[in-house]
Amino acid sequence: MSRLTHVTSGPYAPPAARRELVAVSADGARLHVEVHGEDGAPAVVLAHGWTCSTAFWAAQVRALAADHRVVVYDQRGHGRSPAAREYSTTVLADDLVAVLRATLGEGEKAVVGGHSMGGMTIMAAAGRPEFAAHASAALLCSTGPARLVEEARVVPLRAGPARTRITRAVLGSRAPLGPVTPLGKKVLKYATMAPGAAPEKVEACARIVHACPTAVRHQWSRVLAGLDLERNLTLLTVPTAVVGGTDDRLTPIGHARGLAAALPNCTGLTELTGVGHMTPVEAPEAVTHVIRRLAGAKEKSA
Repeated sequence: MSRLTHVTSGPYAPPAARRELVAVSADGARLHVEVHGEDGAPAVVLAHGWTCSTAFWAAQVRALAADHRVVVYDQRGHGRSPAAREYSTTVLADDLVAVLRATLGEGEKAVVGGHSMGGMTIMAAAGRPEFAAHASAALLCSTGPARLVEEARVVPLRAGPARTRITRAVLGSRAPLGPVTPLGKKVLKYATMAPGAAPEKVEACARIVHACPTAVRHQWSRVLAGLDLERNLTLLTVPTAVVGGTDDRLTPIGHARGLAAALPNCTGLTELTGVGHMTPVEAPEAVTHVIRRLAGAKEKSA
């Protein structure tokens, strides 16, 4: 793992948690969990995406913890959660259920949000009794249910078998990302962020992504390449908001539009013009606003 895990100053530096704990999943996998904000406040649980960590939600945690209890956790193999033997959509759901069980009281509900693979986690957990018991609403942010490799535009070729093969090879590469360099940031920005993304946002994302262990990145890439969660969408019956960036190359905006059309209880689609895949970092205020709306809270005046 790279020694560079996240930036340590500025709005994208993760704040210190009020408390930390370990949630144990169904197969024994141990998940690092952080709780921010005060007990008794309305709860929000956030699941990060592929190659990211709890640090990815720093801006949302900082903004929401003033009047919410915000729970963030590292997906298995990411951040401070150890690698595990199994990687699948089933364990994504198991892990989310374990975090809900560990952090919420009996009958307590939370807004559950997920970015990219975190959104897929929510889709995978839809229909689980434990999810229904604890989720009051959901956020699907920069995500999709299927055909991720076929529809990704990180390789600048016309859609077709050749682009799909190359995209699968690129996303599933076993090559280490190495330290964060100007070239590395340029590549990451092209693949995951909009052309206009500010340098400090690119730096924050690069530090997080480059910290993901190579083997873990590869294992999850295989799961995402075969993803098929479309049938789960009808099971996601809680009020659900969808957010997507119009410049997203990893999960193009068509995924967000398809989700909004297929969900049985979609509360709205927010299309962020000129924003790429890393929406919580690229457009933090917009994402936070949607979470607040789902939680029934009004935006605070500036």
